[in-house]
Amino acid sequence: MKKIGLLSDTHGFLDERIKHYFSEVDEIWHAGDIGTLEVLDELSKFKKTRAVWGNIDDHLVRQETREFLRFSIEQVEVLMTHIGGKPEKYAKPAFDELMKNGAPKLFICGHSHIALIKMDKRFNMLWINPGACGFKGFHSVKTIARFCLTKDRIHDLELIELGKRV
Repeated sequence: MKKIGLLSDTHGFLDERIKHYFSEVDEIWHAGDIGTLEVLDELSKFKKTRAVWGNIDDHLVRQETREFLRFSIEQVEVLMTHIGGKPEKYAKPAFDELMKNGAPKLFICGHSHIALIKMDKRFNMLWINPGACGFKGFHSVKTIARFCLTKDRIHDLELIELGKRV
């Protein structure tokens, strides 16, 4: 079993409560708009971190990350990108990736600043956007997610509110 902490859209700010909520996870996944290399470094020093770059990330962050990250953990294939769209209307690069390389069991994205977890029946995959946990953007509440992977199961999924964006 692997415990995963998922976040997105830090925009250069890492809320200290994230470390509390992610203290028991095995890995942290950042779905883009990291904001600074310092945020990525701090996460990586705390836990193993996988990350993709987002539209606000500069060349330094992009040198350390990728636009699409596809990997398997336990027996779950994962595809992570920043701008994914949503299950009914994927962003073109994300849709092209799904069509070219197939649908994973778990699709992770960020960008919208709106937390949404949904089963996409068209591709038979779980779609997760953890919302935004930074202070920049239009979201009113900062959110992150946690879940477990055991063999081919995704379970114990939690959406965590960190409080209002001020």
